[in-house]
Amino acid sequence: MEWALPDPFVIDIHVTHEAIDAYQHVNNGEYLRWVEQVSWAHSEALGLSLERYRALDRAMVVHRHELDYLAPGFVNDHLQLATWIVASDGRFSLTRRFQLKRVSDGKTLLNARTRFACVALSSGRPKRLPDEYQRIYGGALVAASEIEN
Repeated sequence: MEWALPDPFVIDIHVTHEAIDAYQHVNNGEYLRWVEQVSWAHSEALGLSLERYRALDRAMVVHRHELDYLAPGFVNDHLQLATWIVASDGRFSLTRRFQLKRVSDGKTLLNARTRFACVALSSGRPKRLPDEYQRIYGGALVAASEIEN
């Protein structure tokens, strides 16, 4: 599979009947649910599980989602959803990009971007990224020279 950026973290998705809406294609809300799913899976693969977030009293919460729906998905489609960390200010925020492709034809169904802000779980107030977040997420950051947009 060719991706927009190098070395993505990828999950496989099999479209079930539960994901289909009245128009007989994947409901828009499913795409957003999958974006959240791959974000967590990537964070866990990097060593930052929900338990680790709790221990550090920090969370990365959504500040902004941008989803570009490019083509519909259908029941029984086999999809792959990729994510990359493309920006981090090293203090309070990081940004992920996403690309959802249908395996059978390689068609991109969705491009998305999410900006996350760091908050204390105990108060919900903005807090600096812990050193561990900076090190782990910063280590997964796509080089600026690799990013077109």
